[in-house]
Amino acid sequence: MIIYKQFSFDSAHFLPNVPIGHKCKDLHGHTYHLTIYAEGELLEKEGWVLDFSDLKKVVNPIIDVIDHKLLNNIPGLENPTAEILSTWLWKQIKPLLPALIRIELKETPTSGVIFEGR
Repeated sequence: MIIYKQFSFDSAHFLPNVPIGHKCKDLHGHTYHLTIYAEGELLEKEGWVLDFSDLKKVVNPIIDVIDHKLLNNIPGLENPTAEILSTWLWKQIKPLLPALIRIELKETPTSGVIFEGR
C-alpha cells in the first residue's frame, strides 16, 4: 500500500548556470508543494502503513532547513533547480524514512518534478 503526505514551504533562489537574460538567473522565490510517498504493508493492529505524525516528525525538520531561506546558501543546493532540490530532499529523507518511494515537488502550480530515487 502507498500512502502520501503533502507539505509546503517558501524559499528563494536563483539559477547561476542559466544564460544571461534568463528570468531565473535573478533572485526570485516560490511556494513549493512537496508530496512524500511511502510504501509498506498495512499493519493489522494499527490499521495503517505508517503513522502520519511519524512521517511529519521526519520531514518537518528537513523542511525547516530550507523554508524561508535562500536555497543557494545551503550546501548541495548552489544551483537549486527543482530537479536538484528533489534529489537533495531525497538524500535527506530516505535514510530516516526507508519506506520512501517517491517525492513529488511542485515549483509552481503547473511545473514540478517526480523523483523515485533511481
